[in-house]
Amino acid sequence: MQRVDYLKESPSQTAGPYVHIGCTPNVSGIEIYGGDLGAVMKAGPVQGEEIVVKGAVYDGMGAVLKDALVEIWQADSAGLFASANETRGQADPNFTGWGRSAGDMETGEFTFDTIKPGRVPFADGRMQAPHISVWVVARGINIGLQTRIYFEDEAEANAEDPVLTRLEHQARVPTLLAKRETDGVYRFDVRLQGPDETVFFDV
Repeated sequence: MQRVDYLKESPSQTAGPYVHIGCTPNVSGIEIYGGDLGAVMKAGPVQGEEIVVKGAVYDGMGAVLKDALVEIWQADSAGLFASANETRGQADPNFTGWGRSAGDMETGEFTFDTIKPGRVPFADGRMQAPHISVWVVARGINIGLQTRIYFEDEAEANAEDPVLTRLEHQARVPTLLAKRETDGVYRFDVRLQGPDETVFFDV
């Protein structure tokens, strides 16, 4: 048997100031590939309710991080994923289910032009509330942070969601809820520290 204990894990590093050059070069002023990967989630007419999710990432002092980068992964309106591992049916062919948004360099605001996701089953078969998985990276964050966006106007589904209901501190559930600002527009801010710190998941 070959020894592998001599292969040590490399130490974590922050994303540094170059994350946008590598992940969203067009945002950085480097015009290549005809656009950044993940900037567009809809390849044509999509099924379901089209929405916009926007927000910003705040540090512990309440200041906006203007160099944050946010990625999302979600099901389509029928609760199906655009994945080769999806066995429950055919996902919407015009919806990628994955997006990437760099914060605006002036306001720090990220934006996703997406659709309201359908409900998907938990590991034990119970249905989860409509949600979007989120990954946040920025200078100063050693390991990308994982969280979820749920929707404030899905109260009945949220009340029975197997993830939300198992949070030890139920008073923190609102940190995971996107609020409808206007028709089709939701606001979801990520707070890294402080009394309203967003719930992050160890996945």
